[in-house]
Amino acid sequence: MIHRDTIQLTAIAAAALLLTACATPGTPPTAAAPAAPAAQAPANAASGAPGAPGATSPMTAARPPVDPTAPKPFAEVSRDTKRQDGLFPILRKDEKVWIEIPRAMLNKPFLFTINITSSIGERGFYASQMGPDVMAEWRRVGNTVQLIALNTKFRGEGGGKRAVEEAFSPSLLAAGPVASADHPERKSFLVDAGLLLTDIPGMSTRLEMAYRLPYAVDRGNSYFENTRADAQLSTLGAKVHYFTPRIPAPPLVPPPVPVPTPPQATPDARSMFMGFVYNFRALPEQPAATRRADGRLGHFTESYTDLGDDLKPNPRVHNVNRWRLEKKDPSAALSEPVQPIVYWMDKNIPPKYRPAVEAGILEWNKAFEKIGFKNAVVAKQQPDDADWDNMDASHASIRWFVGSDVGFAIGPSHVDPRTGEILDADIGMSDVFSRGGRAFIAEDAPRGLHDHGTGEVASIGEAHALAALNQGWRDSRNATYCTYAQDAAAEMSFALDVLESRGEIAPDSPEADAFIQARIKDVIMHEVGHTLGLKHNFKASTQVTQAQLKDKAWTDANGLSASVMDYNAYNIPLQGEAPTTYNNTTLGAYDYWAIEYAYKQVPKETEAAELLRIASQNTLPGHAYADDYDAGGFGPIDGMDPLINRFDLGDDPLAYYKKRLKLTQELWARVQSRKPEAGDDPLRQRRQLQSGFSQLGRASELVGKYVGGMITNRDVPGAATPAQRPVDPAKQREALRFLATGLFSADSFRFKPEFLTSITADYVDMNNRGFVSIPAAVSRVQLAALDRLLQAQTAIRLIELPNYVPASQRKGLISIHEVYSTVQSSIWSELKTGAEIDPLRRNLQREYLRRLQANLTRGGAASGQFAEAYAVLRLNAVQLQSELRAAQGKGSIETRAHLAESLDLISTVLKASMTRT
Repeated sequence: MIHRDTIQLTAIAAAALLLTACATPGTPPTAAAPAAPAAQAPANAASGAPGAPGATSPMTAARPPVDPTAPKPFAEVSRDTKRQDGLFPILRKDEKVWIEIPRAMLNKPFLFTINITSSIGERGFYASQMGPDVMAEWRRVGNTVQLIALNTKFRGEGGGKRAVEEAFSPSLLAAGPVASADHPERKSFLVDAGLLLTDIPGMSTRLEMAYRLPYAVDRGNSYFENTRADAQLSTLGAKVHYFTPRIPAPPLVPPPVPVPTPPQATPDARSMFMGFVYNFRALPEQPAATRRADGRLGHFTESYTDLGDDLKPNPRVHNVNRWRLEKKDPSAALSEPVQPIVYWMDKNIPPKYRPAVEAGILEWNKAFEKIGFKNAVVAKQQPDDADWDNMDASHASIRWFVGSDVGFAIGPSHVDPRTGEILDADIGMSDVFSRGGRAFIAEDAPRGLHDHGTGEVASIGEAHALAALNQGWRDSRNATYCTYAQDAAAEMSFALDVLESRGEIAPDSPEADAFIQARIKDVIMHEVGHTLGLKHNFKASTQVTQAQLKDKAWTDANGLSASVMDYNAYNIPLQGEAPTTYNNTTLGAYDYWAIEYAYKQVPKETEAAELLRIASQNTLPGHAYADDYDAGGFGPIDGMDPLINRFDLGDDPLAYYKKRLKLTQELWARVQSRKPEAGDDPLRQRRQLQSGFSQLGRASELVGKYVGGMITNRDVPGAATPAQRPVDPAKQREALRFLATGLFSADSFRFKPEFLTSITADYVDMNNRGFVSIPAAVSRVQLAALDRLLQAQTAIRLIELPNYVPASQRKGLISIHEVYSTVQSSIWSELKTGAEIDPLRRNLQREYLRRLQANLTRGGAASGQFAEAYAVLRLNAVQLQSELRAAQGKGSIETRAHLAESLDLISTVLKASMTRT
């Protein structure tokens, strides 16, 4: 008797034999022994194998061939990972990180931002900086995932959207292979987050700019430190390693252009880590209402070109950048907002400065209360043991950072590019105040007093430019690079030096600490203003009269300026004057006005009329406005209005500069009369010298703005006030006299030999051991004005001034001949008096000749708009040649040598000019 199990096993064996025979190359199917038909059917049904050559079971479909390039199953890739659910869930296993992308989120825009959490601490590379932002989307092309930056600069809002998209390309930020097949339920797939560990921020270019070395990303030694995700935000914190294979040896012969040194703040100049926070933030489902900008006020804008309507004369659109601020109770005169603007104070802020930082933040509630919002701005302190980074895109913050050569604050923001709604802001503020300001200004950023022969004096300016570049792809849209903290520290240093020298305030006293606290509040008010959407206003300081500045009751209540968005100087009384408020402490009239325009809740149907009414208040006291470009300092934009300046005070800037000269001379006199004592800071005298020269250097350039200057006024076409008018001739002449008798005079820079010989160095620290060169510092002060007076823009405006004045009023106008002859006669006054020429004056005269030579011999100078100025300048040069001939052989040997050299130079210049012509 044969058992049933035995029969079944026999049938299976027979079927296996048949399959083996069919699969053997060269073996015909008939070679295999046939199996019993009764046993074969169930065996085939169980195994799924074909019953005969070419036959297929009707119960089983044929399996397609396996694609070796197909992504692995989701479950296999995600096995043993820790998952953080959010906008884009983040999965992590050991050092590996994946981003989960739902298919529904493909081609759906979001805000992609990068913030800089850690850096190298020098030359513009600092921690706690906001980086680039862009509207982006994920795209899938086959098994490749692309992170695409969408082009929002050009739009077709009125139609023609497809034509615009075809005309202007987006940009690829990163790409990588799909890491998994779709999740069966969530319909999402994984991508390796390592696609972000490339040079998306473009730091390699910035490093090359700073050091002229080819740094690149080392992907193998870059990694993710932390991750976080919620419904609106997914954040990945990365440490990216930049390296260069080798540092080249310095050239044997110094090059004509100084080569920057390699990084000094890193242990090894070939290697550095930078920390980035990559933020994927959901855009608001309901876009915020937009508000058009008005040029009579200064707001940052989201600007783009709308090519959807060819009937508009100007296709540019400018929407005000502002937070979404809505009343909980729209009918209430004063209501709390649905969502306040919350600023988190970084745990790195020293505890003793936190009250001043908080006060600077909350000061803005005064402006919001005036338009019906209670507690619109809130300040919160990050706990000292917090394990989260407030540089992610969900926390507006005040960040405190340090660096080896840093002293600035910056207030950038990230916005929804569709509307201008501010979504995030991170104010970066360096520790310049915690070091008292003075140490930084003198020790880390020498400006002309010391000559170390290193070619590094300009590095701080380069650092500013590089830090501004860290804003990245759309920097010019959202932020103006702000040096207020550094410059305010210089102002504070000068004020403390003057008051300490008078004995009115002691170093390291509670009064000195109060100075620092007040300045921190002032700078925080300024930077918070930027993150609320306000630009600089460099005309606000002129809205306060000189009499008001001397009235302490008035300044305590109203501040020193019409706006905290100006660069406001210290209000230091002259010796013998009554004390007053030293620095700006509160919002001004302009700040209330600008906040009202941006944030006042207005019904949609009356919004246009109400905004027009608000903007039309530009002629009210305290509402004057002018921005960075009006102030000048941007390439060919020299700033032609002497009332628009950084760091002046009062309605008569020229009077302010004269006062600063007197205060500087008082400081230097007191410093020279005080004998150094044991225990003094060895760098104290250097700092006090530098403090005064910094003040006069700024005054020198700004006084020159009066000559050939134009008073400007921001208003709409048809306004009663002229858009521009020439500076009063009497004021121009007053400025020339001040330069001639003040800053061009050697008597303004006299120092006792006993004082100069007593200046010490810090022999423990290698810094600041250089020779103190008074002539070099004086030259930098004087040349700021001289360059301003002799530049082409000033000449062209002087020539064209009569065009702006009715014929009946042209008598008494200042001419280019008067300016050139006044400058020349004041600089060379000794030729008429026969006096001995002081070494400081000889330096100034040499610099004048160099500029004369440049203007008379450069190509094309005798043509174009400068032609008339060239002719007058050459006529003055001929006159100077005659006077130099008459003065030959007079004075000391040094004076005679100088006169002979000067005559030879100007004769050569005139001959070369005539030959060229």
